[in-house]
Amino acid sequence: MTDPNLDLQESGWEELRKEARKIEGDLDVKLSSYAKLGARFTQEDTGSPTLGSSRSWKSMVIEIQSLLEKLLDINDAMSRCAASAAPTTSVTQKLARHRDILHEFTQV
Repeated sequence: MTDPNLDLQESGWEELRKEARKIEGDLDVKLSSYAKLGARFTQEDTGSPTLGSSRSWKSMVIEIQSLLEKLLDINDAMSRCAASAAPTTSVTQKLARHRDILHEFTQV
């Protein structure tokens, strides 16, 4: 017989991983768009950016920061979820990988 708390924890773990992977994918897309926008600014380099492009830039920065904060929260929740059950090697490795990904995203 399985422990219902264990099933709930595993279900919670998988939902958190699914959300983390989604946010990681969203961050990849946003950072790629951010890089393209930056490249456009350098190519145009006609002085100061236009008001519209400046708004786009700031909006994108805010979106990226928001996604990073969400990913940090998800990583923290995954850590708590893993700590509340006896973490397997697989869970420990997956958690470490998600932490590594977050670390890579937050490097300057």
